[in-house]
Amino acid sequence: MIGLLDHPTSGKLIIDGTNTTTLDDDHISSFRNKKLGFIFQFSNLLTDLSVLENVLLPRQIAGTDHFYEKDAIELLKSVGLESQMHKRANKISGGQAQRVAIARGLINKPSIVLADEPTGNLDSKTSEIIVQLMKSMAKKLNQTFIVVTHDREHFGDVDRVITIKDGKAFEGDQPSKIEVIA
Repeated sequence: MIGLLDHPTSGKLIIDGTNTTTLDDDHISSFRNKKLGFIFQFSNLLTDLSVLENVLLPRQIAGTDHFYEKDAIELLKSVGLESQMHKRANKISGGQAQRVAIARGLINKPSIVLADEPTGNLDSKTSEIIVQLMKSMAKKLNQTFIVVTHDREHFGDVDRVITIKDGKAFEGDQPSKIEVIA
């Protein structure tokens, strides 16, 4: 729901002050592109594009990529991949591809970054690097990261942990006080 890939059957979904349930498909796509960043378990990079072109893809979809090349290069520096920016996406390692995916997820300066199992296909050392990178980028850019993971121990100290078990949300050992407006 938060990624606006599914619609609520009742109630409202308010993200960054916008009632997204009233938006039509074109406005949902635009809102998603501007306000949400996505990091997937598998980086989902386009292999025929360079690392830089993959990072710029969300800006290209928005029609403003030429103004953001400098920002993309800065993000690639932040994730330690400035030297790889002209390589094709299929010529970098899995950990590097995931760092590119993080940069791509941040290029539009989204309010919320959704990360679905971002370390799921990585070894433990690379996973730790990715987790620390996401934490530092969240602080540096003042963004909210919502991470879905089965590998909780990799994430250490975070602001909030919500566990979903048998369809119920829990914060710690107690049912969560998450408010759902229906």
